[in-house]
Amino acid sequence: MSYGMQLPIQSQSTLYAEPWEAAAGPGDLVAIARAADRSGFAYVAVCDHVAIPRRLADAMGTVWYDPVATLGYLAAATERVRLLSHVAVAALRHPLLTAKQYATLDHLSGGRLILGVGAGHVREEFDALGVDFDARGPLLDETVDALKAALGPEEFADFHGERFAYRDLGQAPRPAQTPRPPLWVGGSSPAALRRAAVRGDGWLPQGDSRDRLPAQIARLRALREAAGVAEPAEIGAIAEPLYVGDPPWRVGRRTLTGKPERLAESLRAYAAMGVDQIQVRFRSRSRTELTDQMAAFAAEVAPHLNA
Repeated sequence: MSYGMQLPIQSQSTLYAEPWEAAAGPGDLVAIARAADRSGFAYVAVCDHVAIPRRLADAMGTVWYDPVATLGYLAAATERVRLLSHVAVAALRHPLLTAKQYATLDHLSGGRLILGVGAGHVREEFDALGVDFDARGPLLDETVDALKAALGPEEFADFHGERFAYRDLGQAPRPAQTPRPPLWVGGSSPAALRRAAVRGDGWLPQGDSRDRLPAQIARLRALREAAGVAEPAEIGAIAEPLYVGDPPWRVGRRTLTGKPERLAESLRAYAAMGVDQIQVRFRSRSRTELTDQMAAFAAEVAPHLNA
């Protein structure tokens, strides 16, 4: 079981952002990405929102870095850690445009892209961009199919769907990964789970508690088998907030704390459910405390995750 993380700073919803992030900037983001690179994290992830309506701004904030620009910036500052969009609201954009952006990112990063996609949930974003919010599920299904064609081995890809159709249109540079970069599908609704099972290379659940995950994973596997998809899906989970050691401040009752062996034992329960990668988040009061927590996790907890 591998481990990755959603980066701080680049999205600042009040649901999870720490107070110190408000004053942080690009230098802090680079330092944290480099710490993940050094510490064996499988990926760093960046969210996607184009614009936040005023009615949601108090909860969501308006700080949402663009994922392609941000991951491209961090690609130049890191060497091995993979670059995940978690998740790109792919239905907001034409698939050829998305393919151009992410193929270039994969090319420039030496094949480190993981393209995570999701349906989105903010109606005003869709309205402003002229995209039918109520049709976003079927639109995303076709977008995923079109992306798989455009990011595949053919420079001149052909695709013919209900909403998108193109042929004899070449795109280069091509992705570094062959036959294409992995495409993970986010979301935990029945439609999202089916989309991940039938169309995705991996699944990024959104907020599923531990007690819900086994049934969701079993459902995904059954749907995948019924669809005749032979390759196993990369199954993810978002772990509870973590603090390695005994925190000298109040970190919240849901936060997993304590000795590394205790944390590893708790997190191994995800592997027992069939999870392949966990997304971790550390409570912190500063960039330094965060990178110290990341280093402690990598050195003291991660070696016990697959015991």
